[in-house]
Amino acid sequence: MGLPRFKRPEGTSEPSSNLYVANCGPAVGLTLDTIETVFGAYGQVKGVHLADESGTRVIVSYRDEKSAESALKALNRRACPELGGRSLHIQYSVPSVCQVAVNDSVQVSTEASELDIPGLYLIHDFISAKEEEELLAAVDSGPWQKLAKRKVQHYGFEFHYNTRNVNTKQYLGELPSFLSPILDKMSVFQKLGYTETVLLDQLTVNEYPLGVGLSPHIDTHSAFEGLIFSLSLAGPCIMEFRKYSTGVWPTSADTLSDEEAQHSDKSSKFLRRAIYLPPRSMLLLSGEARYAWHHYIPHHKIDVVNDSRIRRGLRRVSFTIRKVRKGPCECEFPEYCDSQK
Repeated sequence: MGLPRFKRPEGTSEPSSNLYVANCGPAVGLTLDTIETVFGAYGQVKGVHLADESGTRVIVSYRDEKSAESALKALNRRACPELGGRSLHIQYSVPSVCQVAVNDSVQVSTEASELDIPGLYLIHDFISAKEEEELLAAVDSGPWQKLAKRKVQHYGFEFHYNTRNVNTKQYLGELPSFLSPILDKMSVFQKLGYTETVLLDQLTVNEYPLGVGLSPHIDTHSAFEGLIFSLSLAGPCIMEFRKYSTGVWPTSADTLSDEEAQHSDKSSKFLRRAIYLPPRSMLLLSGEARYAWHHYIPHHKIDVVNDSRIRRGLRRVSFTIRKVRKGPCECEFPEYCDSQK
């Protein structure tokens, strides 16, 4: 089973409801949700997908050709303020007959120690099945905020997806009581050699429907401190990690030439690792894993782990627990750090 791909346009392409958009994507700091919102101003968008593994090109699929034509005329080769001022390179595209493997040929590990990513830890069965059931019931009793493809809840501080940051002046209150049993267990990471203690104050709950993933990104350095905890509930997934050789992608509109934007070999070398996250497992990103590696959940319905095909559940819920940063980041990875640009 594979995922559909789209062809890179060759020469003058015929009108289509699908647009191939270069110089745009998660590797340049633009989430698929943000891109969908901007292109949605020109018509109903069916979806936004990565055009390839570079993270700098996407496919925007409209319901009709007229909407695609309007977006192309309005945005092609023009700086778009809503997308970081980037100059987009847009052409029509059509579905490709080729298919890609479920995991795109990246080896999937089941233990964090196998990935050789400093600061990455994974604990299986961090909570019991009963605790998982209670946590799901707790969040399902609260209000959900709908995004383009998933639902979220925020506690402590709200995360703003348009700026990828938090407003430290908008305090939502203490973390919910249902999180206390999880926080009480954090000391278990000391057995893995991690000894830092920090008072966590922000929780984002995500609900992913079957087949929905997460764009490659690094949690904004200036937004959060050095620990990112992620608890998986209800369903499994593959999480991929990418380390770009040139750090975070440049964000000025004129940094990438048209030629560079079209060819990933010149603009997007990266290392790839992948790990299987079963339900009730807790992942910790710290140090290099938190500050220098993009993390990414492929948009799959089926993952391959050790030659086994594992179908994701109808829903996956994640608890991302962090500490909001109150000042600039002074980490040891300035090439990836928004505070040190």
